Amino acid sequence: MIATPRPSRNQSRSVLLNASGICKHFGDFTANDDVSFSIGEGEIHALLGENGAGKSTFVKMVYGLLQPDSGQIEWRGQPTVIRSPQHARELGIGMVFQHFSLFQALTVAENIALALPPGESLADLADRVRRMSAEYGIGVDPDARVHNLSVGQQQRVEIVRCLLQDPSLLIMDEPTSVLTPQETGQLFDVLRRFSEAGVAILFISHKLEEIRALTERATVLRRGRNVGTVDTAGQSSKQLAEMMVGDSVGDIAGQARPDGQTTALLEVASLVRPAGTAFATPLRQISFAARAGEVLGIAGIAGNGQDELMEALIGEWRGRDADVIRIDGVDITREGPSRRRQLGLGFVPEERNGHAAVPNMTLADNALLTSHSLGRVVTRGLVDADATRAMAAEVAGAFDVRLPQENPMASALSGGNLQKFVVGREISKRPRVFIVSQPTWGVDVGAALSIRTAILDLAASGSAVVMISQDLEEIFTISHRVAVLYDGALSEAMVTADVTPERLGLLMGGSAAAAGLAAEAQA
Repeated sequence: MIATPRPSRNQSRSVLLNASGICKHFGDFTANDDVSFSIGEGEIHALLGENGAGKSTFVKMVYGLLQPDSGQIEWRGQPTVIRSPQHARELGIGMVFQHFSLFQALTVAENIALALPPGESLADLADRVRRMSAEYGIGVDPDARVHNLSVGQQQRVEIVRCLLQDPSLLIMDEPTSVLTPQETGQLFDVLRRFSEAGVAILFISHKLEEIRALTERATVLRRGRNVGTVDTAGQSSKQLAEMMVGDSVGDIAGQARPDGQTTALLEVASLVRPAGTAFATPLRQISFAARAGEVLGIAGIAGNGQDELMEALIGEWRGRDADVIRIDGVDITREGPSRRRQLGLGFVPEERNGHAAVPNMTLADNALLTSHSLGRVVTRGLVDADATRAMAAEVAGAFDVRLPQENPMASALSGGNLQKFVVGREISKRPRVFIVSQPTWGVDVGAALSIRTAILDLAASGSAVVMISQDLEEIFTISHRVAVLYDGALSEAMVTADVTPERLGLLMGGSAAAAGLAAEAQA
């Protein structure tokens, strides 16, 4: 799935963007400290770093969203103050953000028109989109409505919208986080063609094997400082990770495959859920069992029913039928989240800010929200404040949550540290069944290793884990069996060791042929 690392050709190129001595402060916090960076015409260059390393701040200054406090940016050899995103686009700097900004009810052409100067008819713009799509092999239909497109197709719309502004530098933030392996390969082919045409690409990703396959050089930021620029062809993924974290990086130990006869702790039988809104995905006769001692991975591209399935499993949505969901043989179908917790369910939803944790509440109060019904911190209706603080401190200590102060607000933690806290908060209760959605979404290498190890340790202790994830590396690293969610339907579960990334990618894209292969590979 991953191609051979690409050799560097930077020596023969003219420097397009050069930043030197860039500093940016937010109050007492230093986000960028004397950062220097350069990228040549046609170069594909990675920007790496843990969460909070300063990548986003630096890129926002290059794109004109922020201004540096000191230092200098040169564009094509000339000192330049990039005043705004509009100014950046006029210079030839484009950016495709991780989170798409498309209107679902509009057509592709209408969405693209919103980002371009007025004056061109939609018909003429649609013709330009078709020509560019054909030239680069992107495959975008200007007349399609966005809500009918897959996530990969929507990303192509974002890329075409950016390319129609004729950029010389294209910044891409986590572009493969929602793509199948096949779509990732297609994207890389397109980016290589851009590079050959002279477009420089600044590529931000946590997926180190992809960095090695696509890029020529990588600049690594750590705690706001540039700690080195290296040729990626000469670096292993582990070496890049150790540059990012500043320490040695361990490996996740392989896990023994659980006995297929172990007890099914979570059973789901013919779960059906209608679409609640025009853009929701109905669930179609979903059935599976999660066994003691295993991690059952549920793979799929975003928007195929993951949110709807999670809500049904944890009790935020309840249907009318009985005996659809069981924990340890007990019917919980009509029970709410608190009762499900009492019966041994722990869970972490995808959105950590606002769903898994309340940003403007302390960690202790956030711990209380998921423990009040379990008896440890509430007695006869009274909250034991000391016990809640102690519980939060225990979680932070056990899961290496870096705290800016004692019992801070959840909003004061970085994304990776907050994710470690909400995962640790649930795992510390030793649930019989643990359901987690996107456990390492947007977290750095160190935090991802910590979270994945904790999930495997919980399964090894005899719990059943259901992990909903778009990250195929994560699926293959820690799941024992895997099923694929596509258009609200779940495939048969397969032994992960027997499945190739290519086959899983086909299933994620809805391939009927792959579904037949998956049936042969059932556990």
